[in-house]
Amino acid sequence: MKEKRGERLESIKEAHKLAKEDYSRIEDYLEVISELVELKGYANTIEISRYLNVSAPSVTKMLQRLDENGYLEYEKYKGINLTQKGNAVADTVRQKHGILLEFFKMLGINHEIANQDTEGIEHHLNPQTIRQLRKFVTFLKENPKILQDFQ
Repeated sequence: MKEKRGERLESIKEAHKLAKEDYSRIEDYLEVISELVELKGYANTIEISRYLNVSAPSVTKMLQRLDENGYLEYEKYKGINLTQKGNAVADTVRQKHGILLEFFKMLGINHEIANQDTEGIEHHLNPQTIRQLRKFVTFLKENPKILQDFQ
């Protein structure tokens, strides 16, 4: 029993070493900026602040960091434009979100819960996991009888 707990603690430790909390925040910002630009034609600090539920000064700091790291072009009191690098990350997050949401719905989870769970884990999954999940979702779509038997 103690040995299993020790293994579990080591597993938790390893997972947290690999955790990319800061990268998750970056992905959230880029995803929101991309969605705002598609929806409204622009993104600004106030809108980003509202959707991410953070203060405007926090948004400004992050926008400066994202600009410095080549994810976007940002000038205070002017527009925010995602670079090719920023768009690539936002597109990847959007794809992960779509795959996870579709998978959860296949499991029979209602949209609201599926969306909450997707937001909770989309940034923490390894690309290999997402690829396999995409293949599995495709397999289930191509074999509706299996999905019907499950449901």
